[in-house]
Amino acid sequence: MADVEKLEKLAKLVRYYILRMTTKAGSGHMTTALSAVEVMVALFFNKLRYDLNNPANPTNDRVIFSKGHASPLVYALYAACGVVSEKELDSYRQLGSPLEGHPNPRFKYADVATGSLGQGLGIGLGMAFAAKMEKLPYITYVLMGDGECAEGSVWEAMELATYYKADNLVGIIDVNRLGQSTETLLGWDTETYKKRIEAFGWKTMVVDGHDLEALVDLWANLETGKEKPVMVIAKTVKGKGVFLLEDQNGWHGRSLPQEDFEKAVKELGEIDKSVRGEIAKPADTHLKFSTRSNTNYSSSKVDKFQSYKLGEMVATRKAYGSGLTKLGLARKDVVCLDADVKNSTYTERFKEKFPERFLEMFIAEQNMVGTALGLSARGMVPFVSTFAAFFTRAFDQIRMTAYSMGNVKFMGSHAGVSIGEDGPSQMGLEDMALFRSVFGSVVLNPADAVSCEKLVFEAAKHAGIVYIRTARPATPVIYKNDEEFKIGGSKIVISSSQDKLTIVACGVVLIEALKAADELAKQGVNVRVIDAYSIKPIDDATLKKAARETKAIVTIEDHYFEGGLGDAVLNVLAGEKVEVYKLTVSKMPMSGKPQELLDYEEISAKSIVNKVLEIL
Repeated sequence: MADVEKLEKLAKLVRYYILRMTTKAGSGHMTTALSAVEVMVALFFNKLRYDLNNPANPTNDRVIFSKGHASPLVYALYAACGVVSEKELDSYRQLGSPLEGHPNPRFKYADVATGSLGQGLGIGLGMAFAAKMEKLPYITYVLMGDGECAEGSVWEAMELATYYKADNLVGIIDVNRLGQSTETLLGWDTETYKKRIEAFGWKTMVVDGHDLEALVDLWANLETGKEKPVMVIAKTVKGKGVFLLEDQNGWHGRSLPQEDFEKAVKELGEIDKSVRGEIAKPADTHLKFSTRSNTNYSSSKVDKFQSYKLGEMVATRKAYGSGLTKLGLARKDVVCLDADVKNSTYTERFKEKFPERFLEMFIAEQNMVGTALGLSARGMVPFVSTFAAFFTRAFDQIRMTAYSMGNVKFMGSHAGVSIGEDGPSQMGLEDMALFRSVFGSVVLNPADAVSCEKLVFEAAKHAGIVYIRTARPATPVIYKNDEEFKIGGSKIVISSSQDKLTIVACGVVLIEALKAADELAKQGVNVRVIDAYSIKPIDDATLKKAARETKAIVTIEDHYFEGGLGDAVLNVLAGEKVEVYKLTVSKMPMSGKPQELLDYEEISAKSIVNKVLEIL
């Protein structure tokens, strides 16, 4: 039976730490941290199973603070465990401190970065999936604020959790009534929260979030493993424990001045700084990280790469499906997520071979990316696939994946105007700019089936975010099956000692560039053609060499003018004495046949020839 008196002492100590660190920092979200103290103290020191000495233990329960602005509560809880010192608390929000304003993996007990609200439940769902896949017993707990429940991504996660019977996932909503600037949508109406969440198929439990006896009883009786996820709805008071702050607007993100801090500490009463909370360890504490038996390449299980014939017409999206399936044979940690387009992205091939490692995420891209991050945080290597255009709606989740140091691979198909008749709503024309702007990302745009398959394997070997751009139309195979492709590389497809100019292209329009080179050769004009399949990082050396040896550079891309291949090339050649010309999608796209649209946007072979002759 839990010692409620000790929990009360711990709750008081946690409140003191919250006030102390925010006052010392002169900033921080103390009121939202204060509201969830009892809920999390009861969870940490009465329910949680976690080895503090081995955060990577795969049987540890996981806790995600989706309301990441409650970071003072995060650090105060671990201080109450004795693993964070008061001196470390005093470094809160200071440059270089792992105790940042919102938690991220620089703090060793944080699996992911949080604070962009509405994402934690999806991440937790990914962790719950990982536990199921690896047959591990841990439970994932996600603390959310009531304000973030206005985000649609929360409800995307709720419906998927029910669909997949994620009964090892527990959500907690801190219903403290107040948002940043006003009352939340439902205020303290916990019954409406209950009805809505139950309508999504969850088991719900409503509790007074400050009643430690009730919370101890709730955690003791909370059952998982019953084919339903569980949601705890805790009614709380923002700023609880300090009269000046309780249920008051205007304190969100503010700290107490020193004088008010001293008054607040007196109000808390006697604080026992010697009390320490203990977190029970999981049963299997000997495991280092993972139970996966094969996380390395196993060439004996893969017939290497499919043999393609030169000139054979194969869409890169189709080659992606083949390459991913072969990767799945080689590595058991590879997981595929798709947004109801698996028959267009060809990930249906992966599903047929590995149904237990395929997740149909339906048309909910934000939650799909968040779930992939959760899988990544538990050591899986998720490949996320949809139309390139639809990653734009999940950009926040993508950038948060970078801050979480996530190892997630993205594939965007149907890129560019070359998709044809479906029209602009389906055309990925901003995707290279989007992914290039993400910290630490890799951006790849293969032109044929061979390069695409090889780059799928390279993406899996790379630690971090990788984006692979594929096309809808079939393109001819231009590389032999034994050709190697590396991140940061390029291929000089055509060159001679008489090259007048260099054409740099990628993807579908590389084929147009090759056609243009043939036509120019017939007119006595030799041009160099570079396949810049790696756009970030880009092959600086090859580009600079071309800039020195030829008169000008022309970049071609099936992408908007801003942020794509052309800009990547310009960044490299900014200090070189060479003229750079960009051919891009510059007119409002419309429906039409692929070749018609390439001609219309002036990125086809005919337009390339005209531009080269104009320059020369």
